[in-house]
Amino acid sequence: MFINVLLREHPHRAIALVTETHALIFRHSPSTVESAANGSIAAVSLALAPAPAQGAAVVEPRCIAEFSGLDAVDLSDYRPLSLIPVQGTLGLITVNGDVFLCVVSGASRVATVRPGETVQRINAVEFYCLNSAEYDQVAVDEFNYYPAEEASREGVEHPCLPLRKLLAGGTFYYSTDFDLTNRLQDRSAENAIFDIDNLDESFLWNSYMIGPLVKFRAHLSGPERDALDASQILTSAIRGFAMTITVPSSTAPIPASRAGLPSMLTVISRLSCRRAGTRFNARGIDDDGNVANFVETETVYWSPAGVCFSYAQIRGSVPVFWEQATGLLPGQQKISITRSPEATQPAFDKHFAGLEVEYGAVHVLNLLSESKPGEAELTERYRRHVRASPLNRAAEQRTSPDHQLLKQTDYDFHAETRGPGGYEAAGLVRNLIEPAARGFAYYMEQGDGPPSAPTRGPSAPHQRPVAVLQQEGVFRTNCLDCLDRTNLIQTIISQMALELFLGHVGKRASADFLMRHNTLWADNGDALSKIYAGTGALKSSFTRHGKLSLAGALADARKSATRMYINNFADKGRQNTMDMLLGRLMGQASVHLYDPINDFVTAELSKRSAEYSASRTIRIWAGTFNLNGRATGLGEDLSPWLCPEIEKAQRDPEIVAAGFQEIVELSPQQIMSTDPGIRQAWDTAVKRTLNEDAQRRGAERYVLLRSGQLVGAALSIFVKETVLADIKNVEGSVKKTGLSGMAGNKGAVAIRMDYANTRICFITAHLAAGFANYEERNRDYQTISHGLRFQRNRSIEDHDTVIWLGDFNYRIGLGDEKVRRLIQTRDLDTLYENDQLNLQMVAGLTFPYYSEARITFAPTYKYDNGSDSYDTSEKSRIPAWCDRILRKGTNLRQLSYNTAPLRFSDHRPVYATFQCAVSVINEGVKAKLSRQIYDRRRDEIKGATANDPTDETDDEDLIGYDAISPALPPASSDRRKWWLDNGLPVRSEVKPPTGQLTANPHRPSNPFGPTHEADWFPENPSA
Repeated sequence: MFINVLLREHPHRAIALVTETHALIFRHSPSTVESAANGSIAAVSLALAPAPAQGAAVVEPRCIAEFSGLDAVDLSDYRPLSLIPVQGTLGLITVNGDVFLCVVSGASRVATVRPGETVQRINAVEFYCLNSAEYDQVAVDEFNYYPAEEASREGVEHPCLPLRKLLAGGTFYYSTDFDLTNRLQDRSAENAIFDIDNLDESFLWNSYMIGPLVKFRAHLSGPERDALDASQILTSAIRGFAMTITVPSSTAPIPASRAGLPSMLTVISRLSCRRAGTRFNARGIDDDGNVANFVETETVYWSPAGVCFSYAQIRGSVPVFWEQATGLLPGQQKISITRSPEATQPAFDKHFAGLEVEYGAVHVLNLLSESKPGEAELTERYRRHVRASPLNRAAEQRTSPDHQLLKQTDYDFHAETRGPGGYEAAGLVRNLIEPAARGFAYYMEQGDGPPSAPTRGPSAPHQRPVAVLQQEGVFRTNCLDCLDRTNLIQTIISQMALELFLGHVGKRASADFLMRHNTLWADNGDALSKIYAGTGALKSSFTRHGKLSLAGALADARKSATRMYINNFADKGRQNTMDMLLGRLMGQASVHLYDPINDFVTAELSKRSAEYSASRTIRIWAGTFNLNGRATGLGEDLSPWLCPEIEKAQRDPEIVAAGFQEIVELSPQQIMSTDPGIRQAWDTAVKRTLNEDAQRRGAERYVLLRSGQLVGAALSIFVKETVLADIKNVEGSVKKTGLSGMAGNKGAVAIRMDYANTRICFITAHLAAGFANYEERNRDYQTISHGLRFQRNRSIEDHDTVIWLGDFNYRIGLGDEKVRRLIQTRDLDTLYENDQLNLQMVAGLTFPYYSEARITFAPTYKYDNGSDSYDTSEKSRIPAWCDRILRKGTNLRQLSYNTAPLRFSDHRPVYATFQCAVSVINEGVKAKLSRQIYDRRRDEIKGATANDPTDETDDEDLIGYDAISPALPPASSDRRKWWLDNGLPVRSEVKPPTGQLTANPHRPSNPFGPTHEADWFPENPSA
């Protein structure tokens, strides 16, 4: 979709981005700056302006924005500002007091990840000034292909020229089809709709510039927001590398179902902007846990046979505080560690805690030299911090080594490749990391063929492939610069993952396919090296061809010399431009966008929500059952559990959530993969039981809404057919905790939904076993609670109603004999006082803010199969309430909590019933009220918007003044009088000093003006 850039110069300068159906119009507010000079408003500094003196007033640049359909705006006074259409805007930025709108004026397609998912490389950008015509002639010349000649035209230098060169340097990419900031696994089959709310800001390089527009978008109404998204005006850019190589069907490892269709192999690298910088200006870690040159690189292989593979790995500077001096000679580049180990550990822990949440288990592959003093010192510090990390649980004697989420392998690359084998010896690293690579697995989705192209907007198709395997860990590779050695090793890891994937589907990669793969990775290494060090990567000749030629060695020497020059003489300017783009220069502040009508409408709608929303009560049944791997229960009557004899008001729930654990036997072969066959059989059994009971009572039928599985854990949600219209945004997610997050023997399955306008989440979990391992169970909860994510980066806590159900494995802290005696005497209170989950919750160590109904049933574990007797085996396990249901939500009321007499497992199933108040918004009433408020506000400000054609508008009347103190109202103006807000006139409560006095009507109304009149006089002057 092409976008035209239009300009209106009088009476107010305004710039419009116009599509076929809508226009986004900007107008700078000059009166804001002027009013700051006389102290009438409080403000923030102009971006890139010289740093003000301490205590001096500074100004935040403000603009009025308007987004409307073309039928609602008059563009007759506008003229084209750009001779050719643009592809979108990267946002707004202030430079030396002027506000500029940045647009993408040239781009080319470089990648197609899947059909309908294209990636564009930015080749040219332009900056248009909102408040001055001074740069109109130097801002753009679409037919000048030599941008260096634009630096000075008619004696005027464009202040955004460094930014133009940076953004047009071929290292920035965007997509209008899908979210380029997230890997395929995180947007997967669930998210066919492009959604700007889901962007990962750590990889969003224009977040500072696009931020005001994202806030502006959030204030729009739902239909307007969808229209703005569909217009593709807002552009999100990453920095790094993206490229697709087409693989002919003759050499593709997976043959296509239709002859002749090629496969696609793609590599995407996303460079983090959190600690962005050039080689010697950005090293190590910062206090927020961000590291320099942090890159997530994803290899994606798509086959027209319907299979898609994705594998992500990361690189980043050694996560300690260290610096390296520049110098023209190698010996001058001294490494210095700037903080003590004790002062470094908190930042180190933040870094790896973030990685664990995002990727799961982390395996560090450190390639630093053991013989070079500086690198050896960094390696030793790295080892020390890894040992001290809370993720490295093997260091804690109280816990199992299976829960070590952070491991480190040191591989001295230079020493290992110094022999006659050369760089080919680097392939031996496979032997060190192969077990972890198999455990981490990869992401794979499968379908019947090419997926539907993703589109923006609520009507996007959802016929997408199904995710069948997830990557559950990541390799974090580093050398000193994280460029040359790192890229070669990451190429090997990517190839290992591809070969593992192809081996699992019974295929092999041809030599031609691997050569294409290595070529992609060589290009990737060159691109990342140019960003950080200024030249292409060393050793890229070997990566590309599998051997190091004389020409390659000479090229490496030339690159090293070029790097030396750039790092010493050019990097300071490059760093300054990067900081300018990211809004990190002293005195920089983002532009404030104000929509005088929609902002007011949004605030008023929030105040009057009771006029268009109501509450409705639904019923929920939730149950959990550890099946002990017993498929024999499929033929048994499940109605005592699913349809218990309870009060009539609790029957016929709108939602049924059935959670299972050990749905299959947890053998070593099973825990690394998921077989959906058994889960589907249980889904059928549950649905049959529910509908047979519904038919007997003449009630509504149930349908399976969604089910999910993590090896032995499964969760299935059933709903009545009649409530399907009230349910939307149904999503599923899983989180492994077993074997360092690599295996599914323990973990959680979650399903969330929007029921009307209430967000509901169900989680079934199977936590760590063992009588004394309650701390490990607490950590499992933390891992699931913090690490499990849905689309738009929703967490479990981002819901109004949350219900956990599962085998939490918490035990009773008493001896076996005493527990059994208390069970016989029905002294459940004493048992509960010694229940581990109860004690840990009271101490605030697990499930904070969750509640559990009073337990009135005997412990649910461990029974002899087929009987009501507790464990009579040699192990004689102590009975416990392993199976629990917890809840959170002010709108949730629990009605029952009990167990059912099903005896084919060593656990007893547990169920609970709830009443849930859901919020229902009448969209028609809301839209009508919104239109009424909109029309009234438009009349009040007399059409004064960004596209106002008159010259009578005082922008401060629209934007408003800031209050100089929280205790005082904002200053008034000709249009706005704070004492008339909400239509209520002010009423004086001033009282006379005595009851015999009244106010003097002859006194002037201005209390501060000079007068001889008294304030008060007697009510009866003659008295």
